[in-house]
Amino acid sequence: MRASRLVSILLLLQTRGRVTAAQLAAELEVSVRTVYRDVEALHAAGIPLYGDAGHRGGYQLLDGYRTRLTGLSPGEAEALFLSGLPGPAAELGLGSVLAAAQLKVRAALPAALAAQAERTQSRFHLDAPGWYADRDETPFLAEVADAVWHSRVLHVRYRRWKAPTEVERRWEPYGLVLKAGRWYVVAGPGPYAYRVDQILAVLPPEDGPGAGAPGAFTPPAEFDLAAWWERHQAEFHRSLHRADATVRLAPAALGRFTGPTARALAATGRVEPDGWTRAVLPIESVERACAEYLALGPEIEVLEPPELREALVRAARAVLTRYGET
Repeated sequence: MRASRLVSILLLLQTRGRVTAAQLAAELEVSVRTVYRDVEALHAAGIPLYGDAGHRGGYQLLDGYRTRLTGLSPGEAEALFLSGLPGPAAELGLGSVLAAAQLKVRAALPAALAAQAERTQSRFHLDAPGWYADRDETPFLAEVADAVWHSRVLHVRYRRWKAPTEVERRWEPYGLVLKAGRWYVVAGPGPYAYRVDQILAVLPPEDGPGAGAPGAFTPPAEFDLAAWWERHQAEFHRSLHRADATVRLAPAALGRFTGPTARALAATGRVEPDGWTRAVLPIESVERACAEYLALGPEIEVLEPPELREALVRAARAVLTRYGET
């Protein structure tokens, strides 16, 4: 374990430059005292690194020093080839680059590791979109990705759900996220997340909003794309469920729920003498809950709120009227 940790410290310093002991400890999930001992061991092994004290201090390697470490464990080799996503890479225009990089890594691996990595790649495949979702058309993805790589301002015509539905915007694109087969660009000011498939046009800078503004921008130094996206998802899910519904469910309906609704069912569900389960479930709105609960037919009974019961009764009567029943 310690040898692996020493290698990790060396690679972190090589890739990140100056790193504090506290940052190394957090990254490696050890104590700061352990980092101090590891650094002393690297010194003793002749690695040219030094540390500076103070608020802006930290450890770093002497300028120009590069390790020639190339060893990979079997698990690391498997993970490397498992992480190669040919579909998204191709959408970003990097399909051939990914293939070339994997070929070079495979050629550098010992025969046993190369065979193990190829076996992993042949037995696992990631297909991100859901079964009933068509692949989004993203004709401007390459332009957005290029703007992300080069920190270049984008001027776009964008389609949104509220009026006016077509708007022109000036974006500072911080990063791209692939979520369930759908691409999002996270852009400032804000920042906010925007669907790439809803971009109607990428405008020349002189024609877009804020014309004449600088074409490049500097992303905020403290911005962490993964952390921002995690917070964004949590806020999105909280905003969806603005009310609760008290319901009774037939045994056959219990497996029909997923996500937060399934968790609420597990937390609040109580089996009653007739075998049905009484529970309090989160809902987005009366209209949305009515549409979802109608799909359960007679396997659900809504007890509260009254307006949801009334909406279901109206919908059921409308169905009966449509089919000539009274």
